[in-house]
Amino acid sequence: MADALALLALLIGLELVLGVDNILVIAIFVGRLPEEKRQKARTMGLALAMAARILMLVLVVYLAGITDPVIWDLSVRDMVLIAGGLFLLYKAVNEIHHTLALKDEQSIKATNVSGAYIKIIAQIVLLDIVFSIDSVVTAVGLTSQLWIIIAAVVVSFAGLLFFARPIGDFILQHPALKILALSFLITIGVTIFMEGIHKHVPKAYIYLPMGFALVVEILQMRYEYNRKKIDRKA
Repeated sequence: MADALALLALLIGLELVLGVDNILVIAIFVGRLPEEKRQKARTMGLALAMAARILMLVLVVYLAGITDPVIWDLSVRDMVLIAGGLFLLYKAVNEIHHTLALKDEQSIKATNVSGAYIKIIAQIVLLDIVFSIDSVVTAVGLTSQLWIIIAAVVVSFAGLLFFARPIGDFILQHPALKILALSFLITIGVTIFMEGIHKHVPKAYIYLPMGFALVVEILQMRYEYNRKKIDRKA
């Protein structure tokens, strides 16, 4: 029992660390919706993504050939990663263009909100599948007890739901952070694509520069805040 709990804690930690990608995607995507629709989109997107990940777990357990070559030495896993990486690159670059062009963030209100809502949720679910495919294969390799993996997925998604709103709102309130988050998504998209063509990129090469850039941006924001406070006193 102790071994099962230790493995559960390990898998929960793995899911939460990898969940940073999900939080960034959710923050950017739901930002295009009217404010009153955002929390519902976060909840629905994460709930469906969790269900899709559990289904994928079951499929990976029963379809051991998911990592076997299918065409051009590419497996099903590789093709999913390649397609997902390219899609993420497209979405991130498109969002950067949208942000830099200073287009009206609320322009979606004038169009079909329900259609956009469904589209955004679908994109959240699809990208979660891409983000999670490696962690799912790893988890299945660590244990054959599905209940442990499913429990880790459910607990980690509850954590993601808790942090998604405050982090998402903070990013949307600071345009510089939004650009930084989109730049991170471009890096992640390139990494996912590289993994799909069997070019491994150590995660430390990605997350350490991302963390450094985030710290620099937070220091810059702190500097601006202190300067404005001094100007108000003067």
